[in-house]
Amino acid sequence: MANVEDPAIEEAYNDVRDDNTETNWMACGYVGKTNDLEMIGSGSGGIDEMKSLFDPTLVIYGYLRVIAGDEESKRPKFVFVVWVGENCGVMRRARVSVHKADVKKVIKQFAIEWQGTEESEFEYEDIMKQVRKVGGADYQGNW
Repeated sequence: MANVEDPAIEEAYNDVRDDNTETNWMACGYVGKTNDLEMIGSGSGGIDEMKSLFDPTLVIYGYLRVIAGDEESKRPKFVFVVWVGENCGVMRRARVSVHKADVKKVIKQFAIEWQGTEESEFEYEDIMKQVRKVGGADYQGNW
């Protein structure tokens, strides 16, 4: 079981959701070899800025706000991000599916879940294509 009790994680999640802040991503990771999670970063630079934290030895859970829609209807959508570094430990990797459920008790509202092991799997346009598919109205036909 992952320990997601750090109040900074929920505060950062709420900050990303708040339309009145510039913050559009947050990320948390494990404290050493424990199952305790702590905030490791947040910012306003989107997925590209979040990727600067991706390390091949780490597992990171993140939350990303993007703006979807077209000229008729722009709205925020949210993405639950899971980075599983290629060189993270076998046991850490094995626990990701179970620990994701614990993290989702705090990071509750999102349109899609995006998981990968290589930075190239976290391209903004690929994420947006999937967000548009699940997002409903798209009067520009950007699917």
